[in-house]
Order: sequence, then C-alpha cells, then structure tokens
Amino acid sequence: MSNAPRIETIADRLELCQQQIGYQFRDLALLQRCLTHASAANSREECNERLEFLGDAILGAVVCDLLFQMFPDATEGELTRIKSAVVSRHTCAIVCGELKLESCLILGKGLSGGQRVPSSIRAAVIESLVAGVYLDGGYPDAVAFVSRIMNRQIEQTGQRSRTRNFKSQLQQLAQKDLGETPVYRLLDEKGPDHSKCFEVSAIIGQQVFPPAWGPTKKEAEQQAACNALHDIQKTTEEAESDDF
Repeated sequence: MSNAPRIETIADRLELCQQQIGYQFRDLALLQRCLTHASAANSREECNERLEFLGDAILGAVVCDLLFQMFPDATEGELTRIKSAVVSRHTCAIVCGELKLESCLILGKGLSGGQRVPSSIRAAVIESLVAGVYLDGGYPDAVAFVSRIMNRQIEQTGQRSRTRNFKSQLQQLAQKDLGETPVYRLLDEKGPDHSKCFEVSAIIGQQVFPPAWGPTKKEAEQQAACNALHDIQKTTEEAESDDF
C-alpha cells in the first residue's frame, strides 16, 4: 500500500503544501489563493495571478542579495546571468517538482485530469508562494523561504555558469537548430595597452545578440556567447508560455 497522503479536500492541499514548503501560514485564505490557478477561480481576485506578479519581483530581489553574498568575486555580468537562470520559469518549475507541490495545486477540470501540469503553471505557484510568505510573515520570512527552496539551484547554476564553454554550446545550438555558425564582432575596446577591455557581440545569421565586455577578446567572446544563449533560452520560454 502507498504511504502517500490522500488529497481529497482544499484543507488537505493546504496542509500538505505547508508541510512541503516548511512554512505555516497564519492566513490560510491567502495560501489557498497562492495555489489557485485562474482555471479554478470564479474571479481574478481568487486566483494567484496578482501574487505571481509580486512574487516574481521579491524572488528576483532576494536571489540578487544571495548571489551577491555567495559569489563575492563574480562580475556584474556573471551575477546577472546566474540570477536570470535561477529565477527563470524553467528553474521555478523544477523547484515546484522538487517540493512535490503539483498535488497541492487547485486547478480547473481541464487541467486536473491526470496529465502533467504545464511548466508555466508550476513556475507560477512558486512565485505566488514567495509573495504569499512575504504578505503573511514579512520580508525576513520571505528571504528565509527563498533561501531554503532556491539555495541548491543557486549553487548549481553558479558553478555551471562559471565553468561552461559558452562558445562551444552556442555553436552546437546554432548549427543544430539554425544551420548557422556564430561569428563574433569586436565593437569597442578601451583602456591602455597593458589593461584593455573589449566589447564583443555574437551574431547568428542576421540576429545580433547583446554585447559583452571582457579583459581579453577570448573572454569577451565567451561572455557574448553566454548572452546569446540566455536570449535564446528566454525566447524559447516565452514561446512555451504563450502555448498555455
């Protein structure tokens, strides 16, 4: 026999969610709103869309603070790229799965028939819960909550981001999906001969991606490739989100 808890009522979902996230809500109506998708709500005020908006901003601020402390030698560009990956919908959806929150969600009939919950909905509930903890317990509780659920993702993403060969990844992606080979354009250079900085953009076909600076042309090209990968990932996630 399975030892999994039986989820039959809204109260069961709220209790299981609190156990999974390690936080007890004072306002259970707020928690219910965090878990309610628009497909199951009678009005916009009863679903988690507004909470998702607030939680996204709080999540970004807390992750920035954590990154600033965890990676004291990282550049602004590196911190920005790590932060973008950590707060992305892809990562939030993964965290939702790690916390086993899918069975806690309150969904409309069209989404609760046993099929896998779309990643956009799984990501949204993490953002909503961040906002819910903030509104229920204040900013310190929200910081503790984000740190607890995101710490592993921050560490892993930070390590991957700082050891990857971004140029190689971009070349593989561009050739496989677009049939193109990236090229790198030197846009600017500054500083004396012994301490120059270089600005480079990655280009695939007709698309020019955001430029990056580096202490050498090689490092600038790596960072420009990373910018391009981030742009491509963001475009892909937005396209997937539009499908729902």
